[in-house]
Amino acid sequence: MITLTPPAIRLPPPTQHWALLDLHAVDKALEDFATLPCPARPTPNSLSRWFDIFSNHLTSLLTSLAPSKRACPHSKPWWSPRLSSLRREYHKFARISHLDLSPLNWSNVKSSRRTYFKAIAAAKRTHWSDFLSSATPRSVWTAKRFAFGALPQRIPDLPGASDPAEVPETLLDHFFPSKPPPPPLLRLTLYEDYTPLTSEEISRALSTSSNTSAPGPDHIPYSVWKSVHRIKPSLLPSLLDPLLAHGFHPPSLKKALGIVLDKPGKLS
Repeated sequence: MITLTPPAIRLPPPTQHWALLDLHAVDKALEDFATLPCPARPTPNSLSRWFDIFSNHLTSLLTSLAPSKRACPHSKPWWSPRLSSLRREYHKFARISHLDLSPLNWSNVKSSRRTYFKAIAAAKRTHWSDFLSSATPRSVWTAKRFAFGALPQRIPDLPGASDPAEVPETLLDHFFPSKPPPPPLLRLTLYEDYTPLTSEEISRALSTSSNTSAPGPDHIPYSVWKSVHRIKPSLLPSLLDPLLAHGFHPPSLKKALGIVLDKPGKLS
């Protein structure tokens, strides 16, 4: 007897469903959230450590309040409860026909199968028509991908990169080779003519950011940061003001996410 094991389906990791974020819970959680004062005479290490502690605390708080979701590999945006009921009916008649292959049962199987697949085709056509009718300049590339299909996953021919996870580091090492670190500063000086950062400036900066833009390494979209700033306008200035006052850019803000869109040529 030969037993065949079906291939294991590798589900994507769960992510946060930011559209279902409970803003009332965020409002209550941010009431008790406060940043401790910046060190009086900070060094680069102490200021970076102070910023990382409170920024990580804030991002962890928002992530814990957002419900998680896991995309199913078989989920489709055009699926409906009616299709689920038609599928159950089709499989019910198919199971009955395996036990009793009578003309009546076989007729029920063919009829339910025809109705089920016709409903799927109609749902696909309706979803595609609705998508095209509401298409915007931002979604034109999504429509093209749906029409022509997605390209197969390809790995750029880069030396030292054998899988997609190694591609970003290889590109960074090639185009931005590491340099010896500069001598550390003992103390950071406070700019005397520095103007404190206001919540209005952050509001203007966030208003120019698109809610559909790809998030950064914290995986929190701009729509959530806009809500956080609207709920507690003093939070982000208290977190960013010491950095600007001392002219310091922490290493945690220098991280970025990169995506290779097509297969480039070999690096020389």
